[in-house]
Amino acid sequence: MMASVVAPGFERVAERFATRLEDGTELGAGVAVRIGGETVVDLTGGFADRARTRAFGAETLVPVYSTTKGVAALMMAQAVSDLPAGYETPVASLWPEFGVHGKDAVTIGELLSHQAGLPGFAEPIDPALWLDPPACAAALAQLKPMWPPGSAHGYHPTSWGYLAGEIFLRITGHTLGTALHAKICAPRGIDFQIGLAPEHHARCAEILRPKATADLGEITPARRAAFLERWSGSDRGGAVWREIEIPSANGHGTALGVARLYEHYLGGGRVDGARFIAPEIFERLVTPYYDSDDLVLPMRTAFGAGIMLNTHGAFGPNPDALGHCGWGGSMAVADAACELSFAYVMNRQSNILVGDPRAVALIEAVYECL
Repeated sequence: MMASVVAPGFERVAERFATRLEDGTELGAGVAVRIGGETVVDLTGGFADRARTRAFGAETLVPVYSTTKGVAALMMAQAVSDLPAGYETPVASLWPEFGVHGKDAVTIGELLSHQAGLPGFAEPIDPALWLDPPACAAALAQLKPMWPPGSAHGYHPTSWGYLAGEIFLRITGHTLGTALHAKICAPRGIDFQIGLAPEHHARCAEILRPKATADLGEITPARRAAFLERWSGSDRGGAVWREIEIPSANGHGTALGVARLYEHYLGGGRVDGARFIAPEIFERLVTPYYDSDDLVLPMRTAFGAGIMLNTHGAFGPNPDALGHCGWGGSMAVADAACELSFAYVMNRQSNILVGDPRAVALIEAVYECL
């Protein structure tokens, strides 16, 4: 284990992390905790490749998959702050092509909270379409919703990012990943990118994928479109997939980079004393649009405008904590009451959809240390 930071009193987090490396539960992993703007834990260890020849260290990057959504939701909140109607703005007013098949009244807030009825493609597509974000967004815009928008919610695992990315571009004139890098990550030295520049590919860990599929419960058409069709996603991990921008799925970073980004949820829309998100927009970002059974995930979920609320308890003991999980096990948490942000990343994936036990054990250790 490479110990970058373990502040006094947080040894239990380090012990729990080390145990998972030693017993083979992990291949390579990182965990980071920030409290009150200070790093109290920053640990990496294990191996960045399947052959176990390359150390997983502080410079190792991993894709965090849907944990990316919590970062993208912050950028969407900043963009929406410039709209008079905020999250209540109809998507079709910015993107007329979207307003077909009864989607003309769908608001940005409804779309970002997984209510638009577009969790994936029910009919066959060439999976390569996912590697062309503008074309994929255009194809998604033409779909008929799988349920009446606003009447129910169902997690949009991949499509969310293409839809959000197109809206961001139409509001700002910039891609979301470009704006994230220019406005937040580069100025503050945060090691995270949505759309990974080629010169950073050599830092990426190899991913060891799970051998079993996730338990989705009853296989409904929406769950099949979202996860199970052979065209439900593209090949993940190739150079093209890394370089394009998928704000729902292909953020690459370190645990510390992710923790520093989720720290933006702690200041009520302020970062380093400066206003980042309008107060009323931030309040809407973190307020649940619903709290009920999900039509895609086999569980009860609650989302604000792109960020997940702690209805399942995976984000620690505070029910007001926010966060997001990513395919394979990554997880990030923000708890304003404790001024705490947390991130866990790894390259040995599990098949747990929400609340990988490795991440949950670490966030529980953090709270035990408080």
